Amino acid sequence: MDTDFSTQMPQITPEGAAKMIEAKRRLLERFRADESGKFQPTTLQTTPAERESKRLPDGQHLTKGFPILDLGVRPELTPHNWTLRIWGEVENPVELSWDNFKSLPRARQTTDFHCVTTWSKYDVDWGGVRFSDLAALVMPKMEAKFVIQHGGEGYTTNTPLEELMDSDVLIADEMILDINGERSDWIPIPRERGGPVRLIVPKLYAWKASKFLIGLHFSSHDAPGFWEERGYNNHADPWRNERYS
Repeated sequence: MDTDFSTQMPQITPEGAAKMIEAKRRLLERFRADESGKFQPTTLQTTPAERESKRLPDGQHLTKGFPILDLGVRPELTPHNWTLRIWGEVENPVELSWDNFKSLPRARQTTDFHCVTTWSKYDVDWGGVRFSDLAALVMPKMEAKFVIQHGGEGYTTNTPLEELMDSDVLIADEMILDINGERSDWIPIPRERGGPVRLIVPKLYAWKASKFLIGLHFSSHDAPGFWEERGYNNHADPWRNERYS
């Protein structure tokens, strides 16, 4: 990895918050949005209305559990040793400590979760930092077209930048765990579920959202990741049944 990036986290002062808001406004101008603020990425073939009208994609079945699937490697990441590096085609590359990350604007949401192994779970509660707010902090350059996610176990996956700009894409560090109707309170994301931090991209199959997230590389070119190189679809829209290439 390159090392020419700043490790100085900008302080979120009132002036800094105003700058982030203006930066986010500028980012929104780069991407199309409907009247509700939902982005309409040109690469995404289905729309929010289409996805809402057919909530369960073809080939999926509902589960009340929450299966655990990973590569069999769970890195020893904790709030004490975790960092998130953001670099590449951005104006302000940074490396965030846990405290830096927790100081960013926060959001909670309830969204569905679709796994390529044919199970879906409705109404999963996640909390964290919206990707669009993080993008406003680092300010992607016009050359930035893709984001390559890096997990702490060596996992990578690729996503067009414009698809991550949707308002429900979350860099999550907390959740409510609901298994067979037994709900926890808000808890830190457990290690076996990708904690301390994982990405959530509800409109794509879950492999397009890295567990154990430690890096976001904004790139001018695409770079298929672990599963994409092993025959999985490069896009992964559940409503188009885009499972394999």
